[in-house]
Amino acid sequence: MNPLIKISVVAILFLSNVAFGQIKKENYKKHASYQVEKWEVLDISFVSKTQLKSPFTADFHAIFTHENGTKQEVPGFYNGQNEWIIRFSSSQKGKWRFETKGDLAELSGKKGNIIVENNKENNHGAIVINKENPQHFYYEDGTPYFLLAFECDWLYALDYHNDKGIPKTNHLLDLIGQNGFNQIVMNVFSYDVNWEKDEKLKEHPEHEFGGPAAIFPFPGTNQEPDHSALNPEFFQKFDRTISLMHDKRIVSHLMIYVWNKLVTWPDMDTEADNMYFDYIVKRYQAFPNVVWDISKEALYYGRADEDYIHGRIKRLREHDKFNRLLSVHDFKYCSRFPDNVDFISTQNWSHNLYDKMLDAITKYKDKPIFNIEHGGYEESPYVVFTGDYTNAEICLRRNYMCLFAGVYTTYYWQGASWNVIIYNPFELSDDFIKPKFEYFNHMKKLFTLFDFSTMTPLPWQNGSAYNLTDDNKTVLLYIHKENYGIDAAFLKKKDENRTLQWFNTLTGEFTKIETENTKPRKFISPWREEADAILISRLID
Repeated sequence: MNPLIKISVVAILFLSNVAFGQIKKENYKKHASYQVEKWEVLDISFVSKTQLKSPFTADFHAIFTHENGTKQEVPGFYNGQNEWIIRFSSSQKGKWRFETKGDLAELSGKKGNIIVENNKENNHGAIVINKENPQHFYYEDGTPYFLLAFECDWLYALDYHNDKGIPKTNHLLDLIGQNGFNQIVMNVFSYDVNWEKDEKLKEHPEHEFGGPAAIFPFPGTNQEPDHSALNPEFFQKFDRTISLMHDKRIVSHLMIYVWNKLVTWPDMDTEADNMYFDYIVKRYQAFPNVVWDISKEALYYGRADEDYIHGRIKRLREHDKFNRLLSVHDFKYCSRFPDNVDFISTQNWSHNLYDKMLDAITKYKDKPIFNIEHGGYEESPYVVFTGDYTNAEICLRRNYMCLFAGVYTTYYWQGASWNVIIYNPFELSDDFIKPKFEYFNHMKKLFTLFDFSTMTPLPWQNGSAYNLTDDNKTVLLYIHKENYGIDAAFLKKKDENRTLQWFNTLTGEFTKIETENTKPRKFISPWREEADAILISRLID
């Protein structure tokens, strides 16, 4: 490539990366009209001359009235430097009128209009529960949402010190999105881990994000915090990440707290605690790609009790005017108080994972089940946290065990899920262990071809496999590579003609579709001893 052309391409890529993650923003003008697409986010900026003593807890909001009469309250927030933001998004097209209200007289009574236009083709809205099929997730427009999550707790820190843009975050999110993942389980803020760190990290400090010296959501530092206020710069930079995820249609499963990552939190239920919590809810609820989680491992580590979590949920419900979905990263809590959450989060590492997930989906028939941790943490160039399984194929298998029980699942890679983040693993030298992201790209393609929201586990038809079926017209049988063959008698009915096809979970390869006429005694995978496979059988009408 011509050097000048190469430089130009690099410059264009850099500029495009800089542009990503920027929320559409308009300065308020009296009686002005603004435009935004349905399910996109618009910031309207107001500037005050008066400085309030406690701006982060002050009331500032706007009442929006749609031309059809619908009213919506939209909370605002203080953004530092005497700037106040009303952050708006809408699921209704048409004209909205708004008027501001609040503690600051000079910012009350400001009026304007917003015209909500047609949504972008790839924007289907927020994640919701469909009452007619309550164990599955959907987008607002009715499109099924096949949740496939990726944990990345320190994502906030990846480009924090880059004031011009977030190119590393952009690169990692592209990798995540291109390989089928559409949700990131993440913390607002994590500080450091309490386990021993791999000595090899000292040779590659660019991959270590634990213990950041100059990042904190409050003034001061994690070691010397000032809980009397909040740090607007932290949240302005966090906005870039959430907005970029929205642009790429990746959901933020946002854990507001985490107890085991050495964060110096304010004492529970204090003014400082409420200030932080309420501010998160005010600032991020307008994003359709946000799903709330009160805390990672909410009842572990001796900090929070059930009453505290009850109170946080009640507080969030009162402050969230957009009614985003909410859960708690704690199966003990979700199982005891299922009516308090919109979906059940479980954290199950059992050897009989499939059976445990079947138990959960059988018990909670009116809510989706999400296994947020199944004990499989795929190996990386560094030993970060091994859990019980590190082999990539076994980690993949455990994800399929969840899915074939009708439960949504999460992927962990030790090179990105915690304090270590390798944002460009495939650009590193060959001696660095590469993640098997492609396994999940194959999984996503499979469940694009077969709608997960219409499929039901039928354990009485498992045999030595796991069964998912769509009204018995389409049957998927997940078979371990150690399986010699399966005698699936229910596929051999004399009065039925069915097709047969195999899917390789490691390569994504499909065999040719064949009509099953000979009624074989056993179904034997073409990749026996090589890869777990899925037998696909369709009923011929």
